[in-house]
Amino acid sequence: MNRNDRRVAIAAVCVGVLALVGIWIGGENPPTSTQGDEETIDSSYSRESRFSRNSRETKDSSNSYYAVEGRAVERFPFDPNTADSTQLLRLGLQPWQVRNIYKYRAKGGIYRQKEDFAKLYGLTVKQYRELEPYIRISSDYQPAAMLVGGARESRDTRESRDSSLRYPVKIKENEHVVLNTADTTQLRTVPGIGTYYAKEIVRHGQWLGGYVSVDQLDEIEGFPQESKKYFVIQGASPKKLNVNKLGLQQLRKHPYINYYQAKTILDYRRLHGKITSLDDLRLSKDFPPEAIRRLEPYVEF
Repeated sequence: MNRNDRRVAIAAVCVGVLALVGIWIGGENPPTSTQGDEETIDSSYSRESRFSRNSRETKDSSNSYYAVEGRAVERFPFDPNTADSTQLLRLGLQPWQVRNIYKYRAKGGIYRQKEDFAKLYGLTVKQYRELEPYIRISSDYQPAAMLVGGARESRDTRESRDSSLRYPVKIKENEHVVLNTADTTQLRTVPGIGTYYAKEIVRHGQWLGGYVSVDQLDEIEGFPQESKKYFVIQGASPKKLNVNKLGLQQLRKHPYINYYQAKTILDYRRLHGKITSLDDLRLSKDFPPEAIRRLEPYVEF
C-alpha cells in the first residue's frame, strides 16, 4: 500500500471511530431524560390523584350536607322576599333552588307578585300550582308609586283595600259563582282557586265557546275537585259552529273536534250533502257516542 492509500485508510478509520463515539454519547442521554420525564409524570399524576380525591371528598361532603331526601313537604303561607332557607326547604324546594332565591334577593331582586315566583329556575308547573295559594307578598315590596294619590287615605283603609285585592275573601259553603259570567277576581274567591286556575277557567271557557256543564272543569289539568261544588251554570248559551259552512282549519279550532273528525265532516258534506244532525256521523269510527254527546251543544246546521 503506497503512501497516499495509507492516508485515506487512516482518515476513514478516524471518521468511523468518531461516528461510534457520537452514537454512544447520543444513546446515553435519552434514558436519563426519559427517566426524568417519568418521574415528572409520576409526580404530576400523584398530585392530580390527590386533588381529584380531595375534590370528590369535598363534593361528597357537600352532598351529604344538603341531603334532604325523605323530608316531609309542608304547606304554609310564606313570603319569598323574606322566607329563610329552612322555610323554603320545608316547602319542598331543592337546596340549589334556595341558593338561587338568595342570589336573586342579594342582587336586589324583588318578588312583587305571585307570578314572579314562577320564574324560579327548575320550578315545575305542578310545584307552582301547589305553592301559589300560599304565597304572600308583603305590601312593603310593592312599588312606591302606588302611594301617589292615596296620601289622604288612612293606613287602615289602605291596608284593608290592598289586602282584599291580593287575597280576596273566600265564599262560604252555601255560596256559588256563575261559571260563564265570573271574571278572574270573582273566581279567586272560590276556595282552592288562585290566580293560575282563575285564568285557566276563563281561557278554557273562551276556547269552548262557553260552559254547559260544571264537569267541563275537569278538562283543565290538575283542577281541584273540591272547588267544583262552588260553581253553577245559569242560562248557558254556548257559541255554536255551523258544521255545514266552516272549513277544516276553522272546525279544528274547537277543543272537541280533532283533525280526523273535521276531515270526516268535510268528507260527509262532499259525498252526502248537508249534515242535518250529528247522528249522521255516528257510523264513523271518529265519532263514537260520547264524542257526539259532548259536541252536540256546540254545533248548528
